[in-house]
Amino acid sequence: MPGSKSKTLTSLFRAATKLSKQWKSVSPSTSAKDVALKQYVSPSCKPSNDSSKSLSEIAAESFNFKSAADYGESSKLLSSELSSILCGDLDSYLSDPEESSNGSCLENVLDVPWLSNVEKCNMSLRRKEIARERKEKWTFKSTQIGRFHQLVKQCACKLGTDTTIKVFGKLGRETGLKEYNALIRLCIEKARESNDEEVSLKQLSKAYQLLKSMKEQGFQVEEESYGSILMYFIDFGMVQEFDFYCELIMDGNADSLARLAYYEMLLWTKVENEDKIEELLYHLSLYDGADKSAFQENYLLALCESDRVKDFVRLLRTIDITKVSSTDFVTNIFKFLGKLLLESFAKMFLQELVTIGIGAQDISKFICNYTSSMPSAVEDVILEFKNLHAELEIRPTLSQYQKLIMYCCELFKVHAALDMVDQMFEAGLPLSLETFNSVLEACDKSCEYNLVHRMYPMILRHDIKPNSETFRIMINMTVRIKDFEGAYGMLKDLEKFNMMPTTNMYNAIMGGYFREKDTRAALEVLKRMEDANVKSDSQTFSYLISNCTTEDNISKFLDEMKDSGVQLTKHVYMALINGYAASGQFEKAKQVICDRGVPAKGLNEIRSVLVSALASHGQISDALDIYKEMEEAQCKLEPKAVICLIENLQIEGDLHRLLHLLEQLNGLDQWVDASYRVITYCIRKNHFRSIVDLLKRLVDAYKSDEVAKEVLFDEVFCQIAEQDPINLQLGLDLLQAIKNEIGLLPSRQSLDFLLSACVNAKDLQACYLIWKEYKIAGLPYNILSYVRMYRALLALGDYESAAIILKNIPRDDIHVCSVVEACQTAHGMSAPAKGKKEKRKTRKNVSYKM
Repeated sequence: MPGSKSKTLTSLFRAATKLSKQWKSVSPSTSAKDVALKQYVSPSCKPSNDSSKSLSEIAAESFNFKSAADYGESSKLLSSELSSILCGDLDSYLSDPEESSNGSCLENVLDVPWLSNVEKCNMSLRRKEIARERKEKWTFKSTQIGRFHQLVKQCACKLGTDTTIKVFGKLGRETGLKEYNALIRLCIEKARESNDEEVSLKQLSKAYQLLKSMKEQGFQVEEESYGSILMYFIDFGMVQEFDFYCELIMDGNADSLARLAYYEMLLWTKVENEDKIEELLYHLSLYDGADKSAFQENYLLALCESDRVKDFVRLLRTIDITKVSSTDFVTNIFKFLGKLLLESFAKMFLQELVTIGIGAQDISKFICNYTSSMPSAVEDVILEFKNLHAELEIRPTLSQYQKLIMYCCELFKVHAALDMVDQMFEAGLPLSLETFNSVLEACDKSCEYNLVHRMYPMILRHDIKPNSETFRIMINMTVRIKDFEGAYGMLKDLEKFNMMPTTNMYNAIMGGYFREKDTRAALEVLKRMEDANVKSDSQTFSYLISNCTTEDNISKFLDEMKDSGVQLTKHVYMALINGYAASGQFEKAKQVICDRGVPAKGLNEIRSVLVSALASHGQISDALDIYKEMEEAQCKLEPKAVICLIENLQIEGDLHRLLHLLEQLNGLDQWVDASYRVITYCIRKNHFRSIVDLLKRLVDAYKSDEVAKEVLFDEVFCQIAEQDPINLQLGLDLLQAIKNEIGLLPSRQSLDFLLSACVNAKDLQACYLIWKEYKIAGLPYNILSYVRMYRALLALGDYESAAIILKNIPRDDIHVCSVVEACQTAHGMSAPAKGKKEKRKTRKNVSYKM
């Protein structure tokens, strides 16, 4: 943050709150007896005598905006306006700052309903569709608070922070904690996002006024309200502003002192003020209040998060673990010990707890907390978990086994999770269905589909009672490994558990057949569904319509869908686009998004599918037109559609457009995928500088992953080696750029690709140059290196050097011998005289020697 920002912020706050006295910040040289813990235990702040003000009055004072009473409008009418604003056309509002500043935008928006009107909407089917979308996104919980935060963000996106606060003030409703917290969070987000100093200061001033209003309204200021504000000051090292806010928070709020101690310690560690850290620890050692353990816990947490291991250990030595009354505090201590890998302390504390008679169940819990917090490989975590239980001669409890299994699943270490499951069964412990399904889901998500053959027998052997979701996941995994007979076998086994097949189970099989382009078998699934009296749903018809190749078939399935009472959903509209595009009906595909029934919530995704479908079928111009319309409407193209456009613009696209599309991607995996596609284009068009720039960004993206950085360039050199005609000079230039500009050495595989490129380009001098690069990169020559070089020299006609290389190739391996003999046969080694003649001729033109 600029220095001036820190300098002017305090004066802005003081002006806003009309403070008459000067704030005196604590200087680093202040005596330890006058600061630190003492200032928390004996706060000097006094409650304000200002009269209470509602949020609407704050808005009116801050932004010269009239309250709801002045307008004389009902809350119902205002709510209607708000809905209209959120879904209406705000172009005029966004383009006219003056109009938005005086509030007239509220009267000039289009009267568009918040939710789209869908005729004869079947609510049960709609709920089912929503449930499917949530499962796809791994979203299983939605609370009222979450929905309200989403509403506030939506307001801010459409209206901006200022107008959002105006609208809430204009509504004239009672303001609760969740409204205050959401608006405070919004202010801090805007302050962080802005690069404009004045904008950030204004947002922070609003956050202060909101906090002050909360206290005046009688609300208790909790961490949820002030946490994001204090973290902002900590991140930017704004000490005076931090103290200024703490004075407001502590005023009449003694319960917040211990938690504020956490933020204060974070602040001093951030600005590296060793004197202040020392003062806090010193005064804590003198303090003997009833809440001392709360201060200790918060200081430990702050030191742990700041990686201050020395100070953490110093404070830890002052704690008697046997006298800590709070189980939560003990749990957190073991989590801290795991994160900092303080094994000796963990063992010492565990032994002390066992000595005073703490039960095995709690000890097992503490061990699990310690090991699962370790920043180590999963295998090491599990081994430590077992060893600690063995040393203390206790057995892991069922709940801790299951926690560790869930820990493995979160990291997609499914083999380790299944090993833990086997150990549970060996110990005679039961496995809950929830844990079993979690392991199944992790296997499915990590593409370890073969493990279904290991898990399915567990159900039969260990009396696990599966549900329909269990079978759906197992059938899907079985289909993924193309074991369709096994999938049908699972459907038949449902009878053993008194279960009926569901539509989702059949859909999994149908989707698998369509992926294999086996339309006949996919339609057979539909027939089996009818025989089993299982009704098709929107997903079933989406599969069928999406894989149609004629307009007649699309119409047929649409009619069947309407007759069965299945409603058009987002996925069906996407399927219609793909079906029409596949059958060459591109105009009808474009007309799909004009349908009145298209859900507003999914319109952006449907448009993105249209862009992908058109681009994939050669309609690049139309795809770009729709993308341009989306950009003008400030709609974001879905990542899959962006990658599809980049892939299909390889021939007729231009570099500027490809780079612009690349900037639309935020996810790392998607951006990396698209980057290599752009690099492929650059290799073909010989855009050397763009390749280097993209490689630099790739290296930055994986700066903390040494393994990934080693193989980043392999794909690039592979593309160069496979190019026809070969642009060897581009490869050599890139090699030098990687070494000199990026500061990395090429991998063995990268050099192997370059060596192949030298052979294809018939450039012997470059071949010798690359051979030397192995040694420069610190890569010792191995059997494969010698064989590759031998083959290259034979191909380029340098038989004398090839003979020297041959001496380094061991002949005791039958496979190596067969490769060498094949090379010799391919290059006519049976004619040595010809070889010698060519050898002498070649060596005259070679300046590089072995």
